[in-house]
Amino acid sequence: MKVSLKTILLAGLLLVVLIVLSGTLYIVTETNQVIITQFGKPIGDMVTRPGVHLKMPFIQKANFFEKRWLEWDGDPNQIPTRDKKYIWVDTYARWRISNPLVFFQRVRDERGAYSRLDDILDGETRNAVANAALIEIVRTSNRPFEITGETAILQTEEELESVSLGRDKISRIILEKAAAITPEFGIELRDLQVKRVNYIEEVQQKVFDRMIAERQRIAAMYRSEGDGKSAEIRGQKERELKRIQSGAYKTAQEIKGRADGEATRIYAEAFNRDPEFYQFWKTLDTYRTTLDSNTWLLLSTNNEFFKFLKSLSGR
Repeated sequence: MKVSLKTILLAGLLLVVLIVLSGTLYIVTETNQVIITQFGKPIGDMVTRPGVHLKMPFIQKANFFEKRWLEWDGDPNQIPTRDKKYIWVDTYARWRISNPLVFFQRVRDERGAYSRLDDILDGETRNAVANAALIEIVRTSNRPFEITGETAILQTEEELESVSLGRDKISRIILEKAAAITPEFGIELRDLQVKRVNYIEEVQQKVFDRMIAERQRIAAMYRSEGDGKSAEIRGQKERELKRIQSGAYKTAQEIKGRADGEATRIYAEAFNRDPEFYQFWKTLDTYRTTLDSNTWLLLSTNNEFFKFLKSLSGR
């Protein structure tokens, strides 16, 4: 099938029109704003109204910038505090492009903005931390520590110091000083927070050793209190045991005394009824308990002990 020259020309013309339109039209959304540049130089006002807009093709360029709040996440920095303790400080911030024209002229794009924010925020953070003690960076206020149990947990030397500023106020100081600089670059800084504070490795081990020693001291204190309580309980047990044994012995002796008295009374009644039989029975019982095959007695024949033996033998 042959294609006519007219068709080719129409297709070529249509392609040229599309290319021209693509270079002429641009779309602004709700989340961005545009600066038009001509040969690299900004012209006109910034475009913020959403919709389709026109520009000159080929010689003009639409530069898009974010309207929404953006996040800056800094790298941890090793900073000495006022009391000469080296720590890692990690911060983050929220910012937006407040003046696209100035932003474009000074930093060109978001990459340049992040580089500039690194310099500003890291520098102000370093200055603020270097002018504050470690306790100011760690704590926010002088709110007392919560103590549980009867014995107070031993506190470290940093905890015993008072806080005059605190982390929140130091963060606001950094924000205020940095926010006074960023408008020069078309940037509005809204928030800055200290995300993390940590000791450097050289100091960290010393801190851990001190924490371990402190906890061991607390454990020894609890063990000492436990041993004292244990000795007190054992002493109470021994006293109670002796009291119970003494009472039981007293009761047993009283019962035994009453039983001996009752036995004596019964023996006395039996003796009074038939004294001769009673004497005979007691003598036989004495024979049984005192005499055996290995017993020798040297007594006279007139001894009372042999009275009934004589009667039994007929002598």
